[in-house]
Amino acid sequence: MTEPGTTPLRDLPDPVRGRVLALAADALGRLAVEHVPASLKKVSTFTPAHRARLAGPRIAAVLEQDPEFWDRLAVQVRAAAGPLAQAVTDAAAVGRLPEDVDRTEALATAWLLQLPGWPELAAARTGAPVADQPVAGVTTDEPPPAAAGPAAGRARTVAEARLRELTARIAQVRADADRQRTRDRDRVEKVKEENTELRRTLGQTRTRLTAAQAEAEVLRTGAEDRAREVEQAVSASAAEVRRLRARIEVLEEELAAARRAERSAKVSGSVRARLLLDTLGDAAQGLRRELALPAVDRLPADELVADAGRPGTRVSTGRGSLQRDDPRLLEELLALPRAHLVVDGYNVTKTAWPELTLERQRDRLLSGVASLAARTAVEATVVFDAADTGEATRPLVTPPRGVRVRFSPVGVIADDVIRELLHLEPSGRAVVVVTSDRELAGDAQRLGFRSVGAATLSRLVSRA
Repeated sequence: MTEPGTTPLRDLPDPVRGRVLALAADALGRLAVEHVPASLKKVSTFTPAHRARLAGPRIAAVLEQDPEFWDRLAVQVRAAAGPLAQAVTDAAAVGRLPEDVDRTEALATAWLLQLPGWPELAAARTGAPVADQPVAGVTTDEPPPAAAGPAAGRARTVAEARLRELTARIAQVRADADRQRTRDRDRVEKVKEENTELRRTLGQTRTRLTAAQAEAEVLRTGAEDRAREVEQAVSASAAEVRRLRARIEVLEEELAAARRAERSAKVSGSVRARLLLDTLGDAAQGLRRELALPAVDRLPADELVADAGRPGTRVSTGRGSLQRDDPRLLEELLALPRAHLVVDGYNVTKTAWPELTLERQRDRLLSGVASLAARTAVEATVVFDAADTGEATRPLVTPPRGVRVRFSPVGVIADDVIRELLHLEPSGRAVVVVTSDRELAGDAQRLGFRSVGAATLSRLVSRA
């Protein structure tokens, strides 16, 4: 329905009606989706020109039947027109059309903005007061003024027209006020209903939110408990895996040690037996060559028993009796077949060269032993006492060719290493231990090996 006091859209002149539909179609595209009537939602997505051309009658019908939709379009038209809308509003307040504005544009804008006195504006000339122009569709019962009083007649006509205009404006204002109150009342009721619905929805939402939060808390607590259980199970499994791996490593080490011991025992037994046989064979051949004994045709019992030799301090050798610290004795012992020279390293160096550093002592001893081994083809082993030197790590030593160099482990003296080495040698082999340690020398002699003093080796090396 068209607002009271407003000319229906169908009664507008064609140019004005066309411009009204164009402005309405343009404003329709700027409305929020929820404010667009259902019958116009589809065309609201078209371009303004297409909306005006394809849906003009539909827009006109909704515009006249829905005052709220008309109000929303008026807001959009006023916002889009800007200064033009303000100029039309200001000019309409004094009953005229604005100057320098297209009449059709001004009338279409005034109609959409629902400005009061639109019929008078439609009849007015641009820039002229409405009171000075004839009003379309308005007649008076009063006769025209007499010719004798043209000025009085014009004044009365103007006053009557002004009175009618003011009366119409008052009626229009009252009607507008009534319509606005009705719209406001309806809007308030609608807002109240929406508020009630929102409160109910909010309460339901809060209830659901509380229930969801409680359920989430239960789920979170359960998840944390399960996570702790899984973590404990994983930790226990990891600990068990580590324990089993450690046990496997221990068993593997024990198995490897047992295999090494078995292999070492087999190899050691074979090597010791072969070495003993080679030593005995070489010794027998050496004795044959040295003694050059003729073939005997008499038994030992046929000879007279000579005086038994008395024990003395000399050692019997092939050349006669030599002092125990004589370098020649050591040289003869090293000439025995497959002889093995075992040297108590620091016992010799600290006796012979105490003024030198340990490194210089080692170098000098190893150089002399290497020269001696090269000259006599003897097997040479030098054992240094790492535990007695105070050195944190084993010094870097490059063993000379033909010389075996060993350092005692941490906490073990070189004498114990030499004893272990002697126990590995077969009985009967020519093993010579060079040391001034009486206890070590006695242990070597009890095992059937020979020992000489430390000074003997140093003098032999110096002489060479």
